[in-house]
Amino acid sequence: MAFSDTRVGFARPHIRYARILFLALASLLVLFLTLPLVALVVRALPLGLDAWLNETTLAALQLSLTTATLSALIAFGVGTPVAYLLARENFRGKAVVDTLIDLPMVLPPAVAGIALLMAFGRRGILGATFSAFGIELPFTTAAVVIAETFVAAPFYVRSAKAGFGAVDRRLEQMSALLGVSDWKTFWRVTLPLAAPSVVSGLLMTWARALGEFGATIMFAGNFPGRTQTMPLAIYSGLEANLDSALALSLILVIVSFGVLLAIRQVSPKGLTLG
Repeated sequence: MAFSDTRVGFARPHIRYARILFLALASLLVLFLTLPLVALVVRALPLGLDAWLNETTLAALQLSLTTATLSALIAFGVGTPVAYLLARENFRGKAVVDTLIDLPMVLPPAVAGIALLMAFGRRGILGATFSAFGIELPFTTAAVVIAETFVAAPFYVRSAKAGFGAVDRRLEQMSALLGVSDWKTFWRVTLPLAAPSVVSGLLMTWARALGEFGATIMFAGNFPGRTQTMPLAIYSGLEANLDSALALSLILVIVSFGVLLAIRQVSPKGLTLG
């Protein structure tokens, strides 16, 4: 017994030193992550109304909110059936489909932009077909929505898939025994139970679309009032109007922080990427 106590006594200093080391490393990481944000806030807050309410800032803000919302709605409409099938059904090639949906999350933005041009551009696979009907997608507001949806929709599918997979199927079976159709069961039972993950995915999709830059500038260009979203306006502002760039940057930081807080309120586990 005494020997055991001695070993414990020798172990305690090592545990204490390890804890101090971990706390020091954690503090350095937190400082590294927060210092740039604090610097941005310190520089942006004192700006005058000209930086916050000028035409460029307001136009970029309005366009970004509109296109990000459209992208999130598209992701919900198209991604919900996909997420449900991936969560509930087993089929040949499921792993490939799952991987393809994840792929835009890790693709370099430049690759995503070029891929969209090769698919929907004038010289793309579908370019001639669209041109025959008088449809031009690149360098339009529609191109912004397409680029944002391409890179952001996988976040919704991942989260919604995890939510549908966590729903107790016995509740759905009970609904079927009561004579409720599969369609009504989905809307009245399955979707409400998966709602925390669905809403979390929508919020993250919206935030990701709001901050999209690389694919947008390559596929939609950077035209004020038409395709210049907030990230693109920030990029342009670094050379032409730094105050406007700082104001837009702070807005994006505040929105991103708010979205993450909302996700944690909706789903205590945060965003689940299943």
